[in-house]
Amino acid sequence: VQLQASGGGLVQAGGSLRLSCAASGTDSGSIFRFSAVGWYRQAPGNQRELVARISSSGSLSYADSVKGRFTISRDNAKKTVYLQMNDLKAEDTAVYRCNSVAGGFEYWGQGTLVTVSS
Repeated sequence: VQLQASGGGLVQAGGSLRLSCAASGTDSGSIFRFSAVGWYRQAPGNQRELVARISSSGSLSYADSVKGRFTISRDNAKKTVYLQMNDLKAEDTAVYRCNSVAGGFEYWGQGTLVTVSS
């Protein structure tokens, strides 16, 4: 299974971006359907942190710093998880990566850079 993250870019503070994490590869559809998928971010000099997570059943969890601003969702038919990011702040600037876990297997997508200018 390969995960392709996209949607990053440069945005002004207060703006919005939507990140996508699309799965592909052999058996990716069935694997993705039973996967918990998370979005992580890492800013220079900082540790990687979990931003948002959606379970295979649709349960959601968010970091306190993004609650009320970010929304994670999934479309199993498209094998894609989205992260809608609103009211972006300078401190949201980071490389964002998606992660999929199912059946003891873990997959990572490449990073997509989000830069928020203040």
